[in-house]
Amino acid sequence: MFAPRCLLLLTATVVLWCLIAPVGTSGAAVRDPVWAGKFYPATRERLDLLIRHLTDAAEQEQNANRSSAGLRALIMPHAGYAYSGATAAHAALAIARDRFDRVVLLGPDHRVGFRNASVTGASHWRTPLGVVPVGDFTRMLRDQPELFSTVAESDRQEHSLEVTIPFLQSRLSRFELIPVVLGPCDAGRMAQAMAPLLQDPRTLLVVSADLSHYLPYDNAVKRDRETLDRILSLDPKWEQDQDNRTCGRYPVGVLLELARKHHWRPELLHYSNSGDTAGDKDAVVGYGAVAFYGDERMQNKTDANQPLTLQQGAALVALARQTLAGHFGETITPAESQNLKTALADQALQARCGTFVTLKSNNQLRGCIGSLSATAPLVSGVRDNALNAAFHDPRFSPLRKTELDAVHIEVSVLTEPVPLAYTDADDLLSKLRPGIDGVIIKKGFASATFLPQVWEQLPQPEQFLSHLCMKAGLPAGQWREGDLTVQVYQVQYFEEAR
Repeated sequence: MFAPRCLLLLTATVVLWCLIAPVGTSGAAVRDPVWAGKFYPATRERLDLLIRHLTDAAEQEQNANRSSAGLRALIMPHAGYAYSGATAAHAALAIARDRFDRVVLLGPDHRVGFRNASVTGASHWRTPLGVVPVGDFTRMLRDQPELFSTVAESDRQEHSLEVTIPFLQSRLSRFELIPVVLGPCDAGRMAQAMAPLLQDPRTLLVVSADLSHYLPYDNAVKRDRETLDRILSLDPKWEQDQDNRTCGRYPVGVLLELARKHHWRPELLHYSNSGDTAGDKDAVVGYGAVAFYGDERMQNKTDANQPLTLQQGAALVALARQTLAGHFGETITPAESQNLKTALADQALQARCGTFVTLKSNNQLRGCIGSLSATAPLVSGVRDNALNAAFHDPRFSPLRKTELDAVHIEVSVLTEPVPLAYTDADDLLSKLRPGIDGVIIKKGFASATFLPQVWEQLPQPEQFLSHLCMKAGLPAGQWREGDLTVQVYQVQYFEEAR
């Protein structure tokens, strides 16, 4: 028997056999399956056979040229497999076999009601396909107890994570699981807390979420398409208008924060609803599979263009801060100076790369200057551009000492710009990648650039290009003439904690 389209009705009487039980002789705890036999088969043989059937069918439908290179995150549904399994299989197929060593799995709270995040108290999770080790949450819990706790009742009952794990096991023979259930939360703050877990490219973020619930078929398709369009555009206003869009409002919100931050590119893999699979069309539940890809050009660079770690980026931000503090004569302790000197001795920070330093005050731009070409070592570029952004950006008066403490600093590290060939305005629009590409335009002696972060304020390519032309001193519609020289680049950017 399979569960209904999204979850068993909360008013139904359900016997929960998922009490955390000891495993082995070590006394470590295992979270046993609760929804096996309800949402998916309870035996290994039947579950394995069903997943193979679903993924084989999905493979026949998929674009044969689709690549799994650069995959960083997935959205996949969590209903009974008879209903959502077809779409979940498309998401699973995006995972190259044994490509990841760790999966951070975010799901919504359906059953308890709490704020922020609940993490499991178990050391392992079991499904009919086997046991998956759980990652160590000790440091996360100790450092941020206001965000992370263990809600035992949720740990015992929630289905959104459990239903997803067998599909992950079908693609990854050995991986560490970090299961997190989210209630209402500040998506930006939660994303910042999650970011260190995702630094390793062999870590995959998976968000478990269904779409609209119990609308008539045609209404559901319209509603779900709107929701998927917002996800695919990395909607910065995601928190607005969430009426019956997705049960995964908060996990999806965290993912979109991370995608904008790291310039991941979303791609719709599959859409269906329960009316397409095993239910009637009077009241359906929607399911979407969306993959998020990082830029392989950034991931595969070596030597001078090797992506920086969060620690290396933090050292560059600290350098910008100390440079401005030193300019104003503020005291820097010997310990702070020595720690930064040690961090900046890292050979990776001597590589020659283009850099920008951005200053903001009250979330408003206060200065931004940089260099596009790789003519100076990172350390020198950040030091020089911190001073230039503070005192030589012609759009702003020089920074005053009284403003320094309130200034928020961001450092961007650029790849080498490359030409973007295009035939006409429509071709140019189709080739730009919102949220990923920084863009340089040139015509005669006029030139200007926008960093990829500017897509957050100007998400439509037409609007982005028009403002960029005006920045260069050209007519807003100059890009429509097809006579601009265009280059693109990507960035890693690092910012101070807010």
